[in-house]
Amino acid sequence: QVQLVESGGGLVQPGGSLRLSCAASGSIFSINAMGWYRQAPGKQRELVAVVTTGGSTSYADSVKGRATIYRDNARNTLSLQMNSLKPEDTAVYYCNTKAVPLGARSEYNFWGQGTQVTVSS
Repeated sequence: QVQLVESGGGLVQPGGSLRLSCAASGSIFSINAMGWYRQAPGKQRELVAVVTTGGSTSYADSVKGRATIYRDNARNTLSLQMNSLKPEDTAVYYCNTKAVPLGARSEYNFWGQGTQVTVSS
């Protein structure tokens, strides 16, 4: 199976920056799309940003211009740099990947455990 471990969350003041990281490990045949999602209290989980194996990226309108997603295919890592943070960015951020485990015939969806980001003064 595939394990995803996030790091880098914490408390940040409005206008500040942070960088989230995610490392994929386990019995992996291939990793396809990777992305970051977030879930605020009382709200549904939403896509923040996604990057394909080829490097194509897509961002939620709410973070466009403030977020940069980056993946290192050689190391199976994913990062999210967020700037100009706002209180509404407060949420648990989850790393996600669509990957094919060794021995599997199809792609599965895998999630990290989540990391809390709180934007507050």
